[in-house]
Amino acid sequence: MTDIATTDDLFFTDTSLTREKAEAITDDALANADDGELFLEYRQSESIVFDDGRVKSASFDTAQGFGLRAVSGEATGYAHASELSEHALLRAKDTVQAVTRGQTGAEAVPLRKTNRSLYGDDNPLSLVPFEDKVGLLADMDAYARSLDSNVRQVTVSVLGSWQAVQIVKQGGERVADIRPLVRLNVQVVLEQDGRMEMGSHGIGGRINFDTYMSADTWKPAVDEALRQARVNMEADPAPAGEMVVVLGAGWPGILLHEAIGHGLEGDFNRKKTSAFAGLRGERVASPGVTVVDDGTLEDRRGSLSIDDEGTPSEYTTLIEDGILKGYMQDRMNARLMGEGSTGNGRRQSYAHMPMPRMTNTYMLAGDRDPNEILASVDNGLYATSFGGGQVDITNGKFVFTCTEAYKIENGKVTTPVKGATLIGSGPDVLTKVTMIGNDLEMDPGIGTCGKNGQGVPVGVGQPTLRIDGLTVGGTAV
Repeated sequence: MTDIATTDDLFFTDTSLTREKAEAITDDALANADDGELFLEYRQSESIVFDDGRVKSASFDTAQGFGLRAVSGEATGYAHASELSEHALLRAKDTVQAVTRGQTGAEAVPLRKTNRSLYGDDNPLSLVPFEDKVGLLADMDAYARSLDSNVRQVTVSVLGSWQAVQIVKQGGERVADIRPLVRLNVQVVLEQDGRMEMGSHGIGGRINFDTYMSADTWKPAVDEALRQARVNMEADPAPAGEMVVVLGAGWPGILLHEAIGHGLEGDFNRKKTSAFAGLRGERVASPGVTVVDDGTLEDRRGSLSIDDEGTPSEYTTLIEDGILKGYMQDRMNARLMGEGSTGNGRRQSYAHMPMPRMTNTYMLAGDRDPNEILASVDNGLYATSFGGGQVDITNGKFVFTCTEAYKIENGKVTTPVKGATLIGSGPDVLTKVTMIGNDLEMDPGIGTCGKNGQGVPVGVGQPTLRIDGLTVGGTAV
């Protein structure tokens, strides 16, 4: 884990706030609270978009600030500011203490310690010069156009951030983390016989930009975007009705994340607004279905050495062999439910309060060969990539759009189709899983999860799955 002194230089040098003052004011603010913390953040962000052979936009931003939180029972007082000063922190203290007046706080659960570091401290934005990043995007543009004369538009981009955080608890307890995050995106538009279709692909993780400077890394990303565009060019309107659906490995785990994962977050279950509330220990999925949230995978987009409350991330089993085992917890909801935090307290920035959020959520592999799963289907749909979707946490009902899907006919993957949507209920879908592949894959590192207006980077994954009796919305007439 990051050395505290590294972040001290960012937060207590060239600012009017000293470490001693920060600790003293935090102690005072939390004197009658059940829990809380001072969250300090420094972030650099960069974005370069290359479109139609030229730089379309480029930005570089630096932000810093703090968030002070006091928790009393279910009530939370929160104040934040972009100014790191004693004056700003004192004003924040006066605000958050509104929820603790007249209270005698319970003894806060101390932070667990860890020496684990899942990613490096290097700033990915500074290791590769700006002009080299632009050169990379220009090379990707030229390469895509060289592959197919029907390419009409290429849009490529690099995005990166370097975030340093320090969490100060009552009694001067402090932990820190430095988090790199990068992403490379490519989108290709083809035109053929008056028809235009698009394909896209992205890769990323908590690594440095120099990883993507190699043609061995970025060329496959361009190849994949072009392949998807070509598939879409040949696609027919999707069929509709209830049918067997086979989900591909990897990115299709986004359906698992949205339709099931959110329902297993602690706040929804404490408030009993989740379809999974009160079902711990009961069967909620087919035998063989095991779902975990794992923030300990090295370099993955959703991984964290510590969460935004200072708790080390964990490998948390949510569903085991179809039985609901537990939920993802932050400190407040865990305390109110009589449990421990699972390292899932996350926030978008210092201006946001933490809440239970997923990290890398995926289903474990089974024992079936993916080809065997496809061969078992007489008539169905094979969905290998998804775009947008909607889900209702209270009942798990979802609608997801397939961005790449194919008909399955007599055990064979045949015609690509477009316009397919999957419609169902997360808890119901889990009981309709009849075959689980041995080919677990994680997504390529592109996921961002939204909840209550906050976005955080996440990972998803799954093996190939056969789901019986899922409703498909199509466009075929």
